[in-house]
Amino acid sequence: MRNYSEKLQQLLSLLTCVLLVMAVSIRRDGKVVGRELKQQQADSTKTETMVVLEDGSVRLNTTELGKDIIGYGGTVPLEIILEDGRVKSIKALENSETPDFFKEASALLTKWNGRTVAEAQKLKVDAVSGATFSSKAIIGNVQRGLQYAEKNPVQDSIWAELDFSSKAIAGLIVVLLAAIVPLFVKDRRYRISQQILNVIVLGFWCGSFLNYTSIVSYMSNGMNVLTLIVPVIMLITAFVYPLFGKKSYYCTHVCPFGSLQELAGKCVGYKIKMKPKTTKRLDLFRQLLWAVLMLCLWTGVWFDWIDYEPFSAFVFQSASWVVIVIAVVFVALSTVIVRPYCRFVCPTGSLFKYSQQSTLKNKK
Repeated sequence: MRNYSEKLQQLLSLLTCVLLVMAVSIRRDGKVVGRELKQQQADSTKTETMVVLEDGSVRLNTTELGKDIIGYGGTVPLEIILEDGRVKSIKALENSETPDFFKEASALLTKWNGRTVAEAQKLKVDAVSGATFSSKAIIGNVQRGLQYAEKNPVQDSIWAELDFSSKAIAGLIVVLLAAIVPLFVKDRRYRISQQILNVIVLGFWCGSFLNYTSIVSYMSNGMNVLTLIVPVIMLITAFVYPLFGKKSYYCTHVCPFGSLQELAGKCVGYKIKMKPKTTKRLDLFRQLLWAVLMLCLWTGVWFDWIDYEPFSAFVFQSASWVVIVIAVVFVALSTVIVRPYCRFVCPTGSLFKYSQQSTLKNKK
């Protein structure tokens, strides 16, 4: 009976957590899992998909055409100008992508210039390393726009959505290892090996991790399981595993930044010994910080703080210097303090902790 009550409280905490994130999505994007909640306002301000301008050129707007194509932070609508049957220019419209990452991906916007619609459709453009999701969203929107211009829409097959690159396969293998093996293997050497894989493959190579930017994006736009299989597995370890007794599983076994901090801590034998009162106060600071940051999201006062979580430092080619400095400072601190960012700061980790919370305590 006691166990049932505890599980019920955990489910209620998880539901509350979902509602908290949903409120942020509604406040920022006005939609939940891709469904517009302010339909009348959206209809009144809807932009035409194709307009012939006074000089004879054609302006395409991919807001509606590419509304199911999701980048890193949300949809990535484009404005495509065609002149004499050729692509004259492509411009990104307002979006929720992280500015530093999108700046890197925006280098693609000139790739199609000067080509006929047919030539541009056949052009193979590779995603920019360090801004993969944003790059793929740009490429997808360009293709949708060009197909519409030629009145030749093509429905992609299910296989076209799958990524069979070595990077994607390696990321899937590593996240599956992290999600399954530690459930059965309690070996210190294996744990170190898994943490190294988390850092190198999931972190630096794939740039796959959970943070507020990705979680709010998934809530606002929904998820294509086929293209986001690694984040889906991560979300399961973060929110579903705790319901079966594996609390903080993502943070301790999957998160690349958590793994990096723990590995850094193994490099130095000396550790600062904190009094229980100090630890308690720092944990209280984490909770208060999380509450303040959530308030900033709900009120719209400061949405941009989600761009400064240190996880994106793994994608250092696109990350801002502020994020890189924050990440380096906490990795350095982790050599003498056990996982300081995870324990005393991390807003994403605080969200996970809240989702698995139950007030019942085990009695001995």
